[in-house]
Amino acid sequence: MSDTLDPDAIAECLRQSGHAPEVKGTDLSILSTKGVSHDHWRIGDSDLVLRIPRMNQWGLVAADALAYQAAAFDRASKSDHTPECRAILAPGDQLPRGALLVTAINGRTPALPDDLTAIAVALAAIHELPVPTEDKLAPLQIHRNPVSSTLQVIEEQAAFLSDAGIDDETAAGIREDLAWARNFAGQGEPDFPHRLVCTDAHPGNFLIDAAGKAWFVDLEKALYGAAPIDLAHVTLGTSTSWDPDCRGELSAADVGGFYHHYLDLVDRERAAAFGPWLLPMRRLTWLRTITWFARWKAQWSGDDHAAMRDPRMAAHIRTHVDRCFAPEVVAATRGDWLAPSILTI
Repeated sequence: MSDTLDPDAIAECLRQSGHAPEVKGTDLSILSTKGVSHDHWRIGDSDLVLRIPRMNQWGLVAADALAYQAAAFDRASKSDHTPECRAILAPGDQLPRGALLVTAINGRTPALPDDLTAIAVALAAIHELPVPTEDKLAPLQIHRNPVSSTLQVIEEQAAFLSDAGIDDETAAGIREDLAWARNFAGQGEPDFPHRLVCTDAHPGNFLIDAAGKAWFVDLEKALYGAAPIDLAHVTLGTSTSWDPDCRGELSAADVGGFYHHYLDLVDRERAAAFGPWLLPMRRLTWLRTITWFARWKAQWSGDDHAAMRDPRMAAHIRTHVDRCFAPEVVAATRGDWLAPSILTI
């Protein structure tokens, strides 16, 4: 697939779809190409954004990936903290993976740690949404056993560790946590209810509007699973510097304050049920992310890969991933669970 999309041809697709009958190529402007999987284009003065997939990290074919995301946007939008999906543009010559038309969110990237409270409010609202009955869950995935499901993802990605060119000390630390995860997965699963979760809840996937409200804008990986995984993903160092426009170092007090604010927003019974799982889920989420980084280094980091089409973002990802694999950074992160007095949640 070419890295270059033709605005005039895409405008023709929009006109033919009937969703933007008067649009011209000159009305389209690129909002962002930072995402690993998507580009985002603004459609003139409308309230719409064209969300253009460039790859799918789960390996879904184009039509299935569009249907999955459309369903995720539709369900999550009931929280009033995510955009709505207005239409699907089918795959074709000009848009090989199709596109979604979603409502535009006028906002800025979060400032860390100041906007963590707003992000906690957004997550609590998304997690509060009712879960459909069994026959209406599809096409979204459900992690019925979130510990073993997360471990399965980790194991698939950990296969790339030996090809990722990482430091021996770093690899040893990761493999120690992998051994813990395999043992932990045999000790049972949480009994709190599944919730709609964002999965890829790094702070750069939120926007803050003029009123200070947080909106989650990337539903590619939404599924039904364990809410504490979202809480971890917002605040781990692997996430807080992922986006070049949303970077911050969080103190243990910042992280603890975020968790406590979220727990204050949910009912007492659920907060109590989450408690014993917060640190183990944090550990699993770090493993899920750091092994994704290994996969990225081994499989996706080449200049000719679709994930690397934005030169600025590509350079930032390389720097960020290398930093996250540094032995001292790995040791500091693992301190959250190996020396839990450092992080009180």
